[in-house]
Amino acid sequence: MAQRFYYGGQAVIEGVMMRGQKAVVTAVRQSDGEVVIDTRPLPSISTSRMRRIPLIRGVVALIEAMYLGVKSLLYSANVSMEEEGEKLPGGLAWGMVAGSLAFAVAFFFIAPLFLTRLLDPYIQSSIIFHLIEGFIRLGFFIAYLRLITLARDIRRVFAYHGAEHKAVNAYEAGVPLEVEAVKKYSTAHVRCGTSFLFAVLIIAIIVFAIIGRPSVWVMVLSRIALVPLIAALGYEVTYFGARHNKNRLVRAFLAPGLWLQELTTREPDDNQLEVALSALKKVVEVDHVEEVAQASS
Repeated sequence: MAQRFYYGGQAVIEGVMMRGQKAVVTAVRQSDGEVVIDTRPLPSISTSRMRRIPLIRGVVALIEAMYLGVKSLLYSANVSMEEEGEKLPGGLAWGMVAGSLAFAVAFFFIAPLFLTRLLDPYIQSSIIFHLIEGFIRLGFFIAYLRLITLARDIRRVFAYHGAEHKAVNAYEAGVPLEVEAVKKYSTAHVRCGTSFLFAVLIIAIIVFAIIGRPSVWVMVLSRIALVPLIAALGYEVTYFGARHNKNRLVRAFLAPGLWLQELTTREPDDNQLEVALSALKKVVEVDHVEEVAQASS
């Protein structure tokens, strides 16, 4: 029996990207109201056998998500800038991603460590030290999310994020992919990147506690070098939760991540839902055509 495929994607500028089994589709609303759709085949890494190896698949999925996300963001940015006769250079986009990753590691992993070390003379227990560091990290994350929601453009992206979740929730419930039918569904989803990041923050506490309290530079190096491992573990936790989300204990564990999504999603309007549904319907259509072609060959 074939394993069920889970559709998902991300919000972009005035649009939504959806990843399928064979392609990635980005739907963007132009300033004139028209919805334009970009369909691209998945990169080779998406169909690699490494996608089936535990832990390794988490790292591969993150690389893929970053690649597809940047490509879709670049496309949506260029669509929105087209009327001004401008284009966002690809090199600039990748440079912004590299800068964002460096900022994330410094702000969410290195800074909490040094803040916690200010209390080092008063903390005897290694476990307490890492719990305090972990709570500071979580506090930084929540504060950061609250801060960026002050920007109007970010709130619009978060509304498209909510539209993406509603569309996927409706598809998985088996209802028609029409705006009126999809409206009632939740803007939260167990496979959301926000839930993944929450899992990463919790797992980081455990991993760093195992390392203990060596010299400060060893701890700094661990906060950098172990990010891929922690992210891979976070992927496995999210993956397991998505497959067993009917279990009460699993749902209780996933609840904090779902609550955090209230910060990263907004209730979308009908136009935003239409864009998300356009992307999802197109990627499902591409997969169906491919399946029929393979069956007849």
